[in-house]
Amino acid sequence: MYLAGKLYSSTCWLLGLKIDLRIAPEAQRNGPYVFIANHQNSFDIFTICAAALKGTVTVGKKSLKWIPIFGQVYWLSGNIMIDRKNSGRALDTLKNTVRKMQKRKLSVWFFPEGTRSYGRGLLPFKSGAIRIAKLAKRPVVIVAASNLENKIKLNRWDNGTLIIDVGKPYDLSGERTTKEWTEHFHALMAEKIAQLDSEVAAGNR
Repeated sequence: MYLAGKLYSSTCWLLGLKIDLRIAPEAQRNGPYVFIANHQNSFDIFTICAAALKGTVTVGKKSLKWIPIFGQVYWLSGNIMIDRKNSGRALDTLKNTVRKMQKRKLSVWFFPEGTRSYGRGLLPFKSGAIRIAKLAKRPVVIVAASNLENKIKLNRWDNGTLIIDVGKPYDLSGERTTKEWTEHFHALMAEKIAQLDSEVAAGNR
């Protein structure tokens, strides 16, 4: 994902976007990690994927494989695909993901909303990312991007700035359940996105 993210994000100037990428030093060492990111729209592949660090693969829907060209590249790049319609296979995939993380020291990247939000705000999280983090006993890192909805107009050269923040790792210590951790990280990400949106708005004044 790292190379693909760098490749696609290098074309952001064609979208008229300036990327302000911020990565906490702690997130660049002592991995692997489980990264969770907000999923806004189809431009994410050019924007938030710029934050992917070396040794990171994504966990996505099996149906992505059937998207022409992109799907084949996605699959051949070693990304992990989950069949959401088959709960038994999905569980096996989660366990297999943990084994890959441990054997190959891979970080995994989730869009825990499970679908693009398209301006509806941060959608509820699915629990797969937290389940993997708990099984693998690895920290979670929040990757938050400021609002992109209605920001990109392809007929103009300056579509402003998008801030992407890669936070510090969070250990899943304590007595919280998977559901409680999922809700906790949703709240933290929503708070961070609101902070980034305020910063972008202040810069536009």
